[in-house]
Amino acid sequence: MKNLIYFFLMGILLNSCTPKTNPLVIGHRGAKGHLAENTLPSIDKALKLGVDGVEIDIFRCASGELVVFHDQILDHLTNATGYIEQFDLDSIRKIDVLNGFTIPTLAEVLDLIDGKVFLNIELKGSETALPTIELLKQYFQKGVWTADNILVSSFNWEELKLFYEHNQDVPLAILTEDDPLDAIPVAKALQAKAINPDFSSLNPNNISKIKLAGLQIFAWTVNKPEDIASLIDLGIDGIITDFPERVPKRQEN
Repeated sequence: MKNLIYFFLMGILLNSCTPKTNPLVIGHRGAKGHLAENTLPSIDKALKLGVDGVEIDIFRCASGELVVFHDQILDHLTNATGYIEQFDLDSIRKIDVLNGFTIPTLAEVLDLIDGKVFLNIELKGSETALPTIELLKQYFQKGVWTADNILVSSFNWEELKLFYEHNQDVPLAILTEDDPLDAIPVAKALQAKAINPDFSSLNPNNISKIKLAGLQIFAWTVNKPEDIASLIDLGIDGIITDFPERVPKRQEN
């Protein structure tokens, strides 16, 4: 409640000098509020809801493929137990997610979206940077996907550094749940496009400083309409949400 009141008051204060933005609408793990997160039906739902982008999480499984899942451990969302990185792809294909869904590969997600919107790939697991670069290279060669409609993010800044060492074409975003200002130095070092902070950590002061550093702000995970409205007033660039339909449609200039 405190955060909401603060956002509301600051939004009123800044409204006269800060123009409202048309933030990008980014479906969190597809459309997590509607269908099982990080599954192909959830991503398809996000596309049907008119998102500008989709955010997903990836791990490298035991047989080397990149699979789309959020939790390191399978127990919470599936009928399996154990660490997802210890299963090979054949075993992962047999796992049931939330009664009727399956775990897709990153390649399957790329095929489904087919470059229609941008894809924010969060490197969730270890040793994901290099195989992601290799897979994306294959898709770039096909011509549908380009580096400009991919965004790679991670809380594991070392994995992002490794990605940047081997590829400077794909834009990066620095994920953080702490003070977003602490992410600015690493963002500059990696020539990142954005900082992706916990929305509740944002305020007019740190938003201004992040913008002055030349970085965009894609806030997660914003679900309440009043929080969405407040963040739009504060001028952020993208809203990562479980409910994309709650973000007002972008107005063309």
